[in-house]
Amino acid sequence: MTATEARPDTLQGGRPDPRVAVVVITHQRRDEVLLALSRLRALPEQPHVVVVDNGSTDGTAAAIAERFPEVELVASPENLGAIGRNVGVARVDTPYVAFCDDDTWWDPGSLRIAADVLDTHPRLAVLTARILVEPAGTEDPIVPELRDSPVQGADWLPGPALGSFLAGASVLRREAFVEVGGFSERLWLGGEEELMAGDLAAAGWELCYLPQLTVHHQASTARDPHKRRRDGIRNTLWTTWLRRPLRPAARRTLHLVRTVPRDRLSVLGVLDAVRGLPWVLRERRVLPPHAEARFAALEEAQRTSTARRYVS
Repeated sequence: MTATEARPDTLQGGRPDPRVAVVVITHQRRDEVLLALSRLRALPEQPHVVVVDNGSTDGTAAAIAERFPEVELVASPENLGAIGRNVGVARVDTPYVAFCDDDTWWDPGSLRIAADVLDTHPRLAVLTARILVEPAGTEDPIVPELRDSPVQGADWLPGPALGSFLAGASVLRREAFVEVGGFSERLWLGGEEELMAGDLAAAGWELCYLPQLTVHHQASTARDPHKRRRDGIRNTLWTTWLRRPLRPAARRTLHLVRTVPRDRLSVLGVLDAVRGLPWVLRERRVLPPHAEARFAALEEAQRTSTARRYVS
């Protein structure tokens, strides 16, 4: 019997770990978030779970309150996007927070391993897990890029240094998250991690991939891939213009414009970004050299990646 097949009653007998809380954001996926919560409640670490329902109208909040009264529920009247994670983090006081989407779940024992590693490395802000795509259980195409990351980090890191991270597959140090202000309200959702990653690096924090952690992902069909692509293009450009020096910013902008699908959706994403130029220029703060070096190291991987394409 594998870890993910272990009976919930067996896992409930594990020793609770008060160091890690879990923050889940959801929107219009009642059945999926209920399944995700059943898996989280079966974890041996018994984490405190906060769910931020982003304005669902399908009865999600009522169903969670009925089925999981022990879960802390925040029913937002509007869709906050990634800012829902900020709301959730503000509700916990644990030193570490694991993020979880409504179509992902953590492997039993991973949260305890993450807490042990973060305890040992006080300047480590983010641990990103190995991602298995379900129901096949195969590695996500992004995993080799995490494992073979070209980013140079501190020599004490327990795994490959990263330039960015995947929120739904990461455990973060709450102190670091709060220090950089959480996720940007401007970006809302879609590639929002990159801006935070740059700010964490600028503040002297480290990020790394740790293959001993496992997250399972069974992609929901209840999604708007066109909006995600449009917002992803906009957010990539905004992050680039906000933090990269002029030449690297121009280089990445040109590459993105040349490689996105040549359709109306891509044009709208670029126009959205251009409309934000006044505030981007007003709030532009170039990364210090040691943080910029991380993004520079990723340029070749970004050009050749098959897992980071803007398609829908």
